[in-house]
Amino acid sequence: MAGNDKLWDTYIKTKDPQLREKLILEYVPLVKILAGKQAMRFFGHVEMEDMISYGTFGLIDAIDKFDSTKGVKFETYASIRIKGAIIDSIRQLDWAPRSLRNDNKRLEQVFRELENTLGREPNDGEMAERMGMSRDDLRAMIRKSAISTFISLDDYMEQDRDDLGVLSDPNSEGAPEAELLKKERSEILTEAIEKLTEKERLVITLYYYEELTLKEISNIMSVTESRVSQIHSKAVFKLKTKMGKHISSLNL
Repeated sequence: MAGNDKLWDTYIKTKDPQLREKLILEYVPLVKILAGKQAMRFFGHVEMEDMISYGTFGLIDAIDKFDSTKGVKFETYASIRIKGAIIDSIRQLDWAPRSLRNDNKRLEQVFRELENTLGREPNDGEMAERMGMSRDDLRAMIRKSAISTFISLDDYMEQDRDDLGVLSDPNSEGAPEAELLKKERSEILTEAIEKLTEKERLVITLYYYEELTLKEISNIMSVTESRVSQIHSKAVFKLKTKMGKHISSLNL
């Protein structure tokens, strides 16, 4: 546990409510950082203050349930809880119109049909022609569709939040199966990422692996945050479509 180890040691022994409040304040900056990283997924649709509020509930839950004997750093455990709380809370809002969900299904169906027919990944022009719309309208639909379903690489790569203790203990029942599943997911994801364009791979790498914020990525690429969000949405759509073929076998 980084930070105030003495505070943690005392709280674990006493469960003092005042110490609990101090711990919450200690890790609020972590909530803000993680909420900022989620801005890519919900760009222009969810207020930052709301995401911080949702994440704070996840932080409190993490503090209440953290088990220091598992050998996992609190920051690691809390990050999973905080991100999960943000995503779960937004999903529960269920603000996405049914039409957007239908658009998502249509996009995936057309993409796969063209891919099978052409023997390669269809470009925007081919997709737009098949769907009877302009390229700009297609790109707008892809952005909205990606947001409406809240699908990101996290959904494929992260284990269930409560599995963290199992993965940290190789002697725990189910650990070998969990590690095998993680390996399968990684292999499928790597293969899918290799098929992205150079810019799409760069955005995915900077966002998911380097964990940069939307603003930081826009500065590196010298484009607007809106453009980064657009590239991200297209990349996630492609990955989701390709990895969707493996969902059943991976029990996702």
